[in-house]
Amino acid sequence: MSQQRERREPSERTPRQAKKRYLARRRNDATEATVKAFHGRLKLFVEWCEGVGIATVGDLKPYDVNDYFDLRSGEAAPSTVEGEMYTLKGFIEFLEQMGAVDDLAEKVPIPDVPDHARSDDTKLAEEDALALLTHYRESDAFGTRAHVLLELAWFLGVRQGSLRALDLRDVDTTDDYVEFHHRPSTDTPLKNKYQGERVVGLPAEVSKAIAFFVEKYRNDVHDEHGRQPLLASARGRPTSNTVRVWTYMATLPCSYGPCPHGKDVPTCEWTERNAASTCPSSRSPHQIRTGSVTWQLNSGVPIDVVSERVNATREVIEEHYDKPDPDELWQRRRDQMERRRTYVDRLSLTTDDE
Repeated sequence: MSQQRERREPSERTPRQAKKRYLARRRNDATEATVKAFHGRLKLFVEWCEGVGIATVGDLKPYDVNDYFDLRSGEAAPSTVEGEMYTLKGFIEFLEQMGAVDDLAEKVPIPDVPDHARSDDTKLAEEDALALLTHYRESDAFGTRAHVLLELAWFLGVRQGSLRALDLRDVDTTDDYVEFHHRPSTDTPLKNKYQGERVVGLPAEVSKAIAFFVEKYRNDVHDEHGRQPLLASARGRPTSNTVRVWTYMATLPCSYGPCPHGKDVPTCEWTERNAASTCPSSRSPHQIRTGSVTWQLNSGVPIDVVSERVNATREVIEEHYDKPDPDELWQRRRDQMERRRTYVDRLSLTTDDE
């Protein structure tokens, strides 16, 4: 007869044990990237608990979470604290479901962060994107990996993880489209899982650059799962950090003109792979996505169409990605006025007979 395992009260778990259990539960309904973010936020809370002598989650009281909130508010930006507190609240709701604590989640303080403080307005500006793309299309850099990476990021408004996930088979350069597939079992999940799967059209010029890249520059390699990544490194599928570095390198302004920051390009440390992110004008995948979404909306593409292309809700686009500067905003309003002009005649107080 097997030995019966001793039953343990949920309230007797240490914060570290409870965190491990919570993350295991969340893996059923969240991406690995999200679980990793939860781990980082809750790790700080667990270490704080251990530092102040909270031995079990049953010891947690409302004043504890308030003390922790006050501590983090003095150390991090409001938007960072907001994310941490929402994660902590979710963790404590899990503890409540387990019977480890009572009525504690509603006591977790959430900072009131204004929209402008929550969202980063930094973007790849339209004029900079078009200058970069013109350079790539009209120079010896045509069809290079940097060129194709920027074409895809700009015209698709795509997330970093989706760029990394693209396989050679996902791109049709004859009919000009790209397919995005959720493939978590082979290390390329999409942020919104199967809801993120879609087919997105490409301008013919982008397809032309991709086809040239595949023929001349793409590393002919497979990843560890036997798949052929489109934007392949010499060793296979790039890591997320590698894709980020590639975008910083691809958006260096000295690629197409003099340095706007007065640096001597041949000796500038910002042009080195590991320092490209420090250039004030280079841009991350998220900032390219923000610029792309804003540009698509400025170009008159309806927000519902942009939403489908970039796989983000209307609400998320309005809060996080649509960042027009004042001139762009007023031009957009004028364009909207012109589209409504056909209705103006209906408001006349006179008729044609008069």
